Amino acid sequence: MNFWSRVICLLIVATMAVGCGVTRRIPQGKYLLQKNEIEVDKSVPRDERITAPEIDRYVRQQPNKRFLGTNFYLWTYLSANPDKQNWWNNLKRRIGEAPVYLDSLQTERSASNIKIYMDSRGYFNSEASYEIDTTSRHRAIVTYRTKQGQPYRIGQIKYRFRDRFLEPIILADTASSLLHEGNVLDFTVLDKERSRISTMLRDNGYFNFTINNILYEVDTTVGGYRADVTVEVRQVLTGYNDRGKPIMDNNTVYRLRNVNLFSNYDPTVARSDSSFMLRLDTIEYRGLNIIYDDKLKVRPKVLRQTIDLFPNHLFSAKGIQDTYDKIMRVGYYRSANIQFEEDTTSTEVSFIGAGTTGVNHSLSTKEGYLNCNIFCTPALPQSYKVELEGSTTSSFYGLRGTVGYQNNNIFRGMELLDVSFSLGYEFMKGAEAKRKRAFEIGGSASLSFPRFIVPFNIRRSASISNPRTKVELSINSQDRPYYQRVLSSASWSYTWGNGRYSNYALRPIDLTLIKVGYIDPEFLDRLQNPYLRNSYSQQLIAGISGSYVFNNQIRNINGNATNLRFNWETAGNLVGALSHLLSKPAPERDHYNIFGIRYSQYFRTDLSFSRKEVLGAKTALAYRLYAGAGLAYGNSTEIPIDRLFYAGGSNSMRGWAARTLGPGSVTITEDQRIYPSQVGNMKIEANLEFRFPIWSMFNGALFFDAGNVFMIGQKGREYAEGSVFHFNDFYKNIGFNTGLGIRLDISFAVLRFDWGIRLYDPNQPMGERWIHNFRWKNTALNFGVGYPF
Repeated sequence: MNFWSRVICLLIVATMAVGCGVTRRIPQGKYLLQKNEIEVDKSVPRDERITAPEIDRYVRQQPNKRFLGTNFYLWTYLSANPDKQNWWNNLKRRIGEAPVYLDSLQTERSASNIKIYMDSRGYFNSEASYEIDTTSRHRAIVTYRTKQGQPYRIGQIKYRFRDRFLEPIILADTASSLLHEGNVLDFTVLDKERSRISTMLRDNGYFNFTINNILYEVDTTVGGYRADVTVEVRQVLTGYNDRGKPIMDNNTVYRLRNVNLFSNYDPTVARSDSSFMLRLDTIEYRGLNIIYDDKLKVRPKVLRQTIDLFPNHLFSAKGIQDTYDKIMRVGYYRSANIQFEEDTTSTEVSFIGAGTTGVNHSLSTKEGYLNCNIFCTPALPQSYKVELEGSTTSSFYGLRGTVGYQNNNIFRGMELLDVSFSLGYEFMKGAEAKRKRAFEIGGSASLSFPRFIVPFNIRRSASISNPRTKVELSINSQDRPYYQRVLSSASWSYTWGNGRYSNYALRPIDLTLIKVGYIDPEFLDRLQNPYLRNSYSQQLIAGISGSYVFNNQIRNINGNATNLRFNWETAGNLVGALSHLLSKPAPERDHYNIFGIRYSQYFRTDLSFSRKEVLGAKTALAYRLYAGAGLAYGNSTEIPIDRLFYAGGSNSMRGWAARTLGPGSVTITEDQRIYPSQVGNMKIEANLEFRFPIWSMFNGALFFDAGNVFMIGQKGREYAEGSVFHFNDFYKNIGFNTGLGIRLDISFAVLRFDWGIRLYDPNQPMGERWIHNFRWKNTALNFGVGYPF
């Protein structure tokens, strides 16, 4: 019996043992709620059908949660001794979950809740019933059945304006209305329409307008399962007269009067020190009152660029939210709080317009003023970071440490200075003494500005949010068993977003210099792939690159999410044009040099699409599709090795360590096993992951990965056998792995441990690629921060 057969048998035995252990502990006369089944009304068109997940929210009793298909949590809870309160039994109760026994009264109330919900969706003739199946020993299955019936539909839509000043504003926006004749009379949609109107008015100066200012009158007596809907827009209550009757008036429209920015507000000091507000100083800059304590730490011009609120502008809830988002995105402030105070002065505005009757009326309302106070608390001006990464396989250990320093206001313009140093060490097991160790040391420095820095003026645009300019320098020295080299890089980049889900990056200057100090001739001669052999040479990479990211999880953290990433880069075109114009290649070579170093010329791109589907409160199914390719041309015959693709590691094929899979089905030499360097100029990969809760902050994941790297063949090139991508048989060279992961959610970060197990290794000889026997060398343990995709 092979390894996987033993695992399956063990899981079956464990499942049966847990199930029997739970059943024995159920008291006589009690039934464990095993499952809720919901049968929806399939006679209703799909676009109007109330789905099972919607109905399930109104079921009062839910079965015990399960782990890998077993009643693990229930079994753990019941295994605790009820007569003992020691730490061990208390731990079992905290990890486990108390049994959920069938309660017929709760079942009856659930059916009643379902009926009420269907009524609110416009199905007043709906029915909700249930059936309890207790034929299984000590277990109950409850089936809820729904019948929606014929719905009431919206007939005429009318408006009744008590506040006549709002009539032209609301009627001009009816194209955006959610209410349409013939639609089902869904009260949830009626509530959404109230919220839509309220939001629209609050974006146009109506600071105090709420959904309570809008009422509905629904007339279901018109017959034919139709209902006329009247939308009533009310005035605001301003007080009571001497007889106790309410005094109503039109809703006030508000403008901003004073915009006050407390640029270094400390709420703790403000509460404890009564003189704090008295000692503050104020400076006015283009309509912004900058209030500060002791010393103004950020230049007024920079603060004005951050705050898009101006005196005499209409109040806008969206504008306030955009300002808050902009404040927090610059990275200088830890928190921000925007408050408003109503000014005692007001004026009356009026205009003459035609209402729904077509007759001109003189309409008036009050125009009030708001004082806007923005309280901003800066983050720590300086910070330090320490990071540690580890990886291990059957052939080597790897450890990498990083220390860094950050200053988020280095030039009083909210610039972010980030300096870091890193040190890496790898130890290869089973290798010759001189080839056991590898070292890597590097440093980087970057300076990020919260604005575009360009040699020409750029007009501010509402479609561009969070613009940044970043300058970065780095150097990295690598001492590998077979070579030594130094990588130096410099870049100038711009990043910005559209204020919603899209972000862009453009790096017009992207320079990398690779200098090889030493390379083992034997290692170079053993490289079968000339593509890789040429990659270990001195090169200059001068290019331009960019990226696009779409991510809608930012505003819906706990919901379904889509992530799309597209990257591209090209190098050597401008340098190539100048070198061809100003020089010629030397007779002894067929390429051009810059400062005695051959420059690279290539194009590279990759695309990643990932999706998270929420299945329950804390369970989700996530998947990713990835593809990338690159080609060298002109002055180069190959892409630099640092720009090639690799598979394996904590964010890729998790059954392999980084750079230990591929390319294709090429045979791995002993040297490559000792020091992995498998890369390709093409990569395809697919990942599937089921995420589930375990206990408290601990979550788990079952994952499956498929993919590999390949070489894209070019005329005149020779590659190792099996490494080249061929469309008709590439699937035979795709690696498979599965595995189990543990995730520790500590609120500000997710620490991840993934144990990947290979299922199919294309780099093994034919007949040995499917892994039947479990061995440590066919696994990989990866540690990472954050989710893999």
